[in-house]
Amino acid sequence: MSSRIKAVASLIAAMVLVGSSVAVGRSMTAALPLSFASLARFVLASLVLVPLVVVVEGRFPRVSRRTFYALLAQAACGSFAFTACLLSGLKLTGAASAGVTAAATPAVVTLLGAICFKEIPGRLALAGIGCVTAGLAVLGLASGGPVIGPAPFWGNALVLLAVCFEAVFLLLRRTVREPLSPLAAAMWVSLLGGLFFLVPGVCEALTLDLGHIPPRAVGEVVYYGLGVTAAAYMFWFYGVVRVDAATAGVACGVMPVAALACAALWCGETIGWREMAGCAGVLAGILCLAGGARKKNGAVRDSHP
Repeated sequence: MSSRIKAVASLIAAMVLVGSSVAVGRSMTAALPLSFASLARFVLASLVLVPLVVVVEGRFPRVSRRTFYALLAQAACGSFAFTACLLSGLKLTGAASAGVTAAATPAVVTLLGAICFKEIPGRLALAGIGCVTAGLAVLGLASGGPVIGPAPFWGNALVLLAVCFEAVFLLLRRTVREPLSPLAAAMWVSLLGGLFFLVPGVCEALTLDLGHIPPRAVGEVVYYGLGVTAAAYMFWFYGVVRVDAATAGVACGVMPVAALACAALWCGETIGWREMAGCAGVLAGILCLAGGARKKNGAVRDSHP
């Protein structure tokens, strides 16, 4: 199997795991407090990743102070704020709607890149942002399909805020100059993510009867920690540095499809026309963004013989 095929397979695996995390997260937070579940997730991931990194790389990967601060900022946005907003939103809206909303990440990254780094998007990128916006607008409709959750509008708004934090997390990656292996990067994100949830997570644990936690919730925490956190981070960090931006963008299209499937299978949700139309808009947007990235990369190659 070629290196490119492995990288694409790795990205797809990461997006399937991330898509499934929305449905699993909705079920998990229905049974467990948010901070406790998040702390348990990062602790489990760290318990696996730290010894694995030491065995594979022969040492604990140290980083410079500048890189540590960049990783800390990434963890604050991508682990703490993203998780808090996503899981809070999942208490208010359905997993299917939340999964489609969360798939808007490439469009938000493009938009923030234009604002923060003066990267003017081309026509295809603007069309992609428009398609994603239209898809999210469909999800915001108050009627016309099955509505799941006590406050779907505000739930989806929180998920969209989580997407913004995730986009900042991805853009902050540019400030990390030291080479980090996918395994080491996943380890650092897990360790620092657990640090942010330590105090609120311990406080919630003190109020819980740990002996009466449902077995299903325990399994969901384990899946979230080992699958969504450890494995998904490693798959994504491995693949994203081995393919062009267009390919990574297309791989992101797997995420809303996986989210819809898992919402139906794991949460028993009925997928209505709003979710399907929203998913179609987001997928069209991702394809436009990927086409714009491919065109840009081709222009760069042509200008540098």
